[in-house]
Amino acid sequence: MSKHILIVGASRGIGLGLAEEFKSRGWQVTGTERSQSDELHALEGVDVATLDVTDPSTFDIEGEFDAVIVNAGITGAKHQSSEKATSDEVAKVMMTNAFGPAHLGKKLLPQIKEGGSLSFMSSLMGSIEDSSGGYELYRTSKTAQNMLAKGIAEQDAKERGVAVLSLHPGWVQTDMGGPNAKITVEESAKGLADVVENASAGYAYVDYTGKALPF
Repeated sequence: MSKHILIVGASRGIGLGLAEEFKSRGWQVTGTERSQSDELHALEGVDVATLDVTDPSTFDIEGEFDAVIVNAGITGAKHQSSEKATSDEVAKVMMTNAFGPAHLGKKLLPQIKEGGSLSFMSSLMGSIEDSSGGYELYRTSKTAQNMLAKGIAEQDAKERGVAVLSLHPGWVQTDMGGPNAKITVEESAKGLADVVENASAGYAYVDYTGKALPF
């Protein structure tokens, strides 16, 4: 029986690429969209569900999974400044990039098989050690996501041997990454799929090649 993966945020970009990659590897794939994605619906054999990481009323997804990838993220307000940020702008980026994904991850954890994996799409920009400043809203939200993911690994996932990963996809040619990015969606998805397939119990903050990143 083939393994089953849930990819949250599979409507475009890296999420769509991951759905295609895991399907090509023989996995059963369930992909979620927030609004209608013709590209996702066009993938033969992929089950599609509607989910919004900022709306817990949408979190009920049926099934048992070997792996879950929570791929949700926004850049946040264009100015990216802690001096200009309003309460609403901070709330939106933190709920979408950090607290919503963590809430969803905890909700889905009982549906992940023992020894399976729960991954969050993070970024090297969430690394405090690596930070050069700038992009303050986005960086802070991804740092918060990493903290929440590590907490889930320590407090919620450990007893059932579920691996928790914070994944940096690389600088990818997506709407967010832009056309000058260094790697294609296909290259990123292939590497990320390798990392997920080889995940072992505990927490790891790694890039798409499996390289460990500084917290």
